[in-house]
Parts: sequence; structure tokens; C-alpha cells
Amino acid sequence: MLVFEFKAYGNKSQFAAVFEAIRTAQFVRNSCLRYWMDNPKVNKYDVNKYCAVLAREFPFADELNSMARQASAERAWSAISRYYENCKKAVPGKKGYPQFQKNCRSVEYKSTGWKLQGDRKSIKFTDKKGIGKLKLKGTRDLHFYQINQIKRVRLVKRADGVYVQFCIDVNRQENVEPSGSTVGLDVGLKAYYTNSQGVSVENPRFLRQGEKVLKRCQRRVSRKTKGSKNRGKARQILGKRHLKISRQRKDHAVKLARCVVQSNDLIAYEDLRIKNMAKNHCLAKSINDASWYQFRIWLEYFGKVFERVTVAVNPQYTSQECSNCGAIVKKALSTRTHVCRCGFAIDRNENAARNILSRGLGTVGHTGTFALDASNALGELTSTFAGEILSEQVGS
Repeated sequence: MLVFEFKAYGNKSQFAAVFEAIRTAQFVRNSCLRYWMDNPKVNKYDVNKYCAVLAREFPFADELNSMARQASAERAWSAISRYYENCKKAVPGKKGYPQFQKNCRSVEYKSTGWKLQGDRKSIKFTDKKGIGKLKLKGTRDLHFYQINQIKRVRLVKRADGVYVQFCIDVNRQENVEPSGSTVGLDVGLKAYYTNSQGVSVENPRFLRQGEKVLKRCQRRVSRKTKGSKNRGKARQILGKRHLKISRQRKDHAVKLARCVVQSNDLIAYEDLRIKNMAKNHCLAKSINDASWYQFRIWLEYFGKVFERVTVAVNPQYTSQECSNCGAIVKKALSTRTHVCRCGFAIDRNENAARNILSRGLGTVGHTGTFALDASNALGELTSTFAGEILSEQVGS
């Protein structure tokens, strides 16, 4: 599934209709959630049927396309089913009981309620909300895909405007010659990651770089009177600053992950629990700014696209264990050089990366020099998704 995003252009009345459609989608989702709370034995189909009841009772809900209402009900059931799965798996801590949505930012249409124009540069929404025709501007070309391949259309509200997303049913695969090399990655705060060959990538620290501007914008918001138009304008400027930082992180993670996957046949990395690590209040901001989880998600995605093997390994003792003799050398976080009794001295992160690679090769059943045929990359060996292989997590 590919997701193409375009900036939408229209007049004020059209955008007001878009915001009304988003609020209606939020109302349908929350109503379906309340219906489940009052009737715990209902199933997915009962929740979908409840959309028709809402349309009969509330005229503004009837104005929204019927499939858009069903998509909102599916969002509610997704939260419910995730809660059931967490209870069944006995996930430690909170199980994620479904919560009412307070600030929805998108509405999703399925196969009806919209019509793409012939030039593929504008889209018309045909429900009773009155959105009408919106112009699209983006770098993607929709002429390469058939209309029946577009399974969903989303209207997304962001700080800098409204965007239209197209979910296209396409299997993306690219054929690349095997490189014959493997790599282990140890992520960190000083360097974004250090691989098993000793190569380090600098941590960009986008939040730290833009923190001065963010604080100034936040002060301007605090000075404005609550509910005033000036406060709304200041909040919009602050939102744009945060949006820029999030886009910088994503762009950095995508480009770096693509480069790593294209250059190696196997990529081993730590199966880190970022949520647990961020509980350290001294390092929480730096850990979240590094966006390691986003980097991992894109590694796994490009691993599928380029038919590479991505393996998440247990990070326990990867920094303490000697990659030369296997002895455990305990050290504090401030000690950046690994020195073993066997006489082996190496950078702490590179030592951890070598251990991660060794565990990754052991996980997929290979030792020594690793050679992987690209045709088998997604056959015998598959990517390990986030949170799937480890029940416990210890920071390295």
C-alpha cells in the first residue's frame, strides 16, 4: 500500500466544510465507542450498523458520506480490538483502554464520496458537507495508477493547511543486486548510529537546533488572551514550527534507512523499548529527538522493498560484552571506550554494533561470512517487526 500526499487548495467555505466533516467523523467514532461501552458484547458488525442509527438521529451525521461514517466506526473498533489483544497477551502495565478522541485531524473516505478529475490534479467530494472541488499540488503523478487502485482518500488537517492522501493498493518492490555485506547498528545520542565497521553518523538533533525559536513562539502564545484571534494566529505559527521539526526527522530517517538497506544484505539492530527508555527524565528529550523508532520502521519497510533481511536482536549486554573474546566488561555510560582483559580496545558503540551483528547472524542461522541470495530474502528470512520478538527489554 502506497500513500501519496497532496496539498489541497480551496476557499474559506470549502475548508470550513472540511473541518466540519472532520468533526463529524470524530463524533461518529466517539459515539460508536460509547455504544460499545454501554453494550460490551457487541461485535465489529454491530458497531458498523450503529452508523446508520446515528445518521437517522443526527442530520449533520447524515450529511457525511456513508462509507466515511463506516471508516470512523472502523477506527473505533481498531482501538477496541487492540485493547482486547493486549488483554489476551497479558501485556504488562496499562492495556490501552479505548479513549474518546478530543482533537481529530482527519476524515477518511472509501470508494465513494469523492471523484478524481480527468487531469488528476483536482478532486471533488460529492457528499452533503459541501466541500466541493479542491485543487491538488504535489510531486507524485497519479496517472500511473487506475482509479480502482485507490482504496481510500483522507482529508488531513495540519498546521500549514489541508492535505489529501491517496491510499493506493500497489506492492512496491525494487530489484537490487546483492551487495554481499552485512551490518550491525548501535544507535546512540552522541552519534545517531555506529555500525559494525566503525562508521558513525552524526546525530542531527533537530529539536535542539530549533528549540530557541520554539520557546520564543511559545512565549508569544502565552502572552495572548485565551480565545482571541491573535492567540489562534500565534498557535498556528507554533504548530508550523513543530511540523517543520517532525518533517526534518522523517526526511532524515527515510534517507538514512534507504541508504543502509541498499548497501547491505542483512541489517541487525537493537529491539529497543523507546517508551521505557524515555522514562529517564534526564535523557527523555534527547531520546525522543533522535527518533530511533521511526528509523527502525523505515529500515523494516525498505527491507521489504529491496528484499533485504532486517533483524531486531536483544540489546542486553551488547555494550558490556567483548566482541573479541565474549567476556563481560562492566562499564558506566560515561565510559566511551571498551577495554578488555584480553587486550582488545575499541570504541564502546562499535563494540556494541559488532555484538548486535553477531546476534543477528545467529538469529537467522548464519555464522561467519554472510552471503544471501536476494530471491531468498523474503522467503526463508523475514523482517522482525517492532515489539514482536522480545518480551523483555534492557537498555544497552
